[in-house]
Amino acid sequence: MSTNRIVISTLDEARQQAGRDAAAPALARGLRARGAQAVCIVDADHGMDWIDTPHAAGWLLGEAQARDAFAAAMHLALDKGFVPADAAIIAKMPQSHALPLLSWGEQPPVRPQDAAPTRRLDLYAIVDSAARLRQVLDAGVRTVQLRIKKPHDADAAWHAMLQREVRQAVEDCAAAQAELFVNDHWRVAHALGAGGVHLGQEDLLALGDEGRTALQATGMALGISSHSLWELARARTLSPRYIACGPIWPTLTKDMPWLPQGLDNLAWWVRSAGTPVTAIGGILEPRHVQEAARTGCDGVCIVRGLGDDPRATLPRFEAALAAGRADALAAAPGRPHPSLPHGAA
Repeated sequence: MSTNRIVISTLDEARQQAGRDAAAPALARGLRARGAQAVCIVDADHGMDWIDTPHAAGWLLGEAQARDAFAAAMHLALDKGFVPADAAIIAKMPQSHALPLLSWGEQPPVRPQDAAPTRRLDLYAIVDSAARLRQVLDAGVRTVQLRIKKPHDADAAWHAMLQREVRQAVEDCAAAQAELFVNDHWRVAHALGAGGVHLGQEDLLALGDEGRTALQATGMALGISSHSLWELARARTLSPRYIACGPIWPTLTKDMPWLPQGLDNLAWWVRSAGTPVTAIGGILEPRHVQEAARTGCDGVCIVRGLGDDPRATLPRFEAALAAGRADALAAAPGRPHPSLPHGAA
């Protein structure tokens, strides 16, 4: 079936269209090279479909469906404004509403391991220096992320500074019995004894299969960013400590193409992710924390909201977190809304 340059077919049909006998990934690449916007090759027997879209390609593992049923559900999602990668995720959830899994490449997705119950992440401060980290620890925060972005012209002095900052952060968090996640620099974090690391999906993709295996072999707790359904389905395969959903509200911290998730998508993430979810993006005031906490999310990330004096501001945020959890949403959320503008490349 091909409509509006979206090809949805069985493996045999894809081979007929391509005029050759090949595996699904190669067939999909060929069909896209010939002009298809997106290709979905549906396996009605085993539920392992291959998708190749402008935003993501990989094996989609979930409920087995007939080609026509998958196509009807996917086109309905496309009509509602979802990009093809997210429309395929929705199409893979027809009855069970269980989140499918999406592979990072041509290796089949790994089913996530069941994690042992752990402490809640609660208020999660994101800081850019060890000095700021000490401030929020002294105020009482017990989940922190050290986010020091690497400049294009990073030299030996910058790398030495990074080592000092991470080492200090590890020592201070150990003394405070706080949970530390180091953003991006996972090899440095592991070498210096950090217990956790946070990575975006572009960085995880760039690692390749071997790099992701090496990362997981460190045993560090892994936090992963997600902004879309396909990123959520892909993140889940790495058995993360948590998945961040964002941006919940508009944010100036990062220049991103994503639409605000809002509280409805956050609530859907919480119910569907199968792992703890943190809210991030545009969380500046206690009322934001309270509203996010009502969805049942495990943690609420604050970047700028604690201000210059976290000791003075933190009690109001903690009270808001408690109030939100005490007034949790009772109704299960419906389907999510698109997180990219319609027609986004």
